[in-house]
Amino acid sequence: MRGWALDREALVRRNQRMTETMRKPRARHRFRDAVLAAIAKLPIPPSSAGDKRLLIIRPDHLGDVLLSTPAIQAIKRRHPLLRIDALCGEWSAEVVASYPEIDRVLTVALPGFKREASPPHSPWRLAWDTGRMLRRIGYSSAIVMRPDHWWGALVAFLAGIEQRVGYDVGNVAPFLTHAYALERRHALEQNLRLAEAWTGKLDAGDVALRYPVPAADADVIERRLKDWKRSEGAALICIHPGAGRRSKLWQPEKWGAVASELAASYDAAIVFTGTTAESVMIDDIVGRVKSKAIAAAGPTTIGQLAALYARSNAVLGPDSGALHLAAAVEAPTVALFGPADPAEFAPWGDPRRHAVVISDIGCRPCRILDWRDDDQSYHPCVREISVDSVLAAVDRLLSGPNT
Repeated sequence: MRGWALDREALVRRNQRMTETMRKPRARHRFRDAVLAAIAKLPIPPSSAGDKRLLIIRPDHLGDVLLSTPAIQAIKRRHPLLRIDALCGEWSAEVVASYPEIDRVLTVALPGFKREASPPHSPWRLAWDTGRMLRRIGYSSAIVMRPDHWWGALVAFLAGIEQRVGYDVGNVAPFLTHAYALERRHALEQNLRLAEAWTGKLDAGDVALRYPVPAADADVIERRLKDWKRSEGAALICIHPGAGRRSKLWQPEKWGAVASELAASYDAAIVFTGTTAESVMIDDIVGRVKSKAIAAAGPTTIGQLAALYARSNAVLGPDSGALHLAAAVEAPTVALFGPADPAEFAPWGDPRRHAVVISDIGCRPCRILDWRDDDQSYHPCVREISVDSVLAAVDRLLSGPNT
């Protein structure tokens, strides 16, 4: 039986069993963790760090990187002379470099974040080489921002960085000098906890997530808005239908129905954003919209995307980095959540300006984003969200007192 051939309760039980199974470490992972535990016992000499330097290790993509920035800014405010560098993948270098609190961005082809396969030994060799590079620079402290990033924790250890801060997670904790319990709270709040060794206690209620839009990118978007010839005074609504995982995607016909209704109800210009790889999907959705819609998928910089969202009355999409970027430029958002937990990853900000839409299926949030080869019809948590529930969320935002 496949997908809906199972009744709803049976489907939930099946997925809950599979979730438990997938969370159990495989034999190769157990072997890797045993090797890591042995390495953590080696007598690695500390680096001769001269000036006080802090290294932020953040391997992730747009959304997770953005959610790290308030913690980094809080550290810089408390210690304005502290040099803060960031180690990240080339895919997030643009967004990291946008923040003046970051003095230097180091990029590495971090293992596990690219689609192409790597030789089994490459993460180990890369960790050794990266550790040597960091040792030459000399850092007194490091924060491993991703909870399960054993590779980043290993690198900080091999680099001889004396203070190593991160989360108390199995194969990460042995390399840390200060390990914080991983709690089920918003990722931005978790990152603030890692910063408290430098800042003291931080109140998340006082923290704002902001992305600094470059003036040149704002000018580019102004010209594009003129080229799109919107009606005078028309609302601008952006839809970013793509996401990093198939399990997060909504049906094209539903996006088409939402866009058609919003264009009619609000006399809105509808702009679909996405990457070049998502252009086929976006063209398919645009073809389903009953009025004119604009397909803006393609080589757009993060700054230009942020500038477009800053001009928008609302930004819609599945759980993705684009929604966090929209929140960081104070655009109202409607986010569709499935496997991930919105309590941990919803767009940050005033809840009156950010709506989350979920289904009530009992196995969500499973927190499993990649179901490998399992048929997607068994995981309908996003796809069963209704058009009406998304439209209702948009209506609440656009008719609210803060819009």
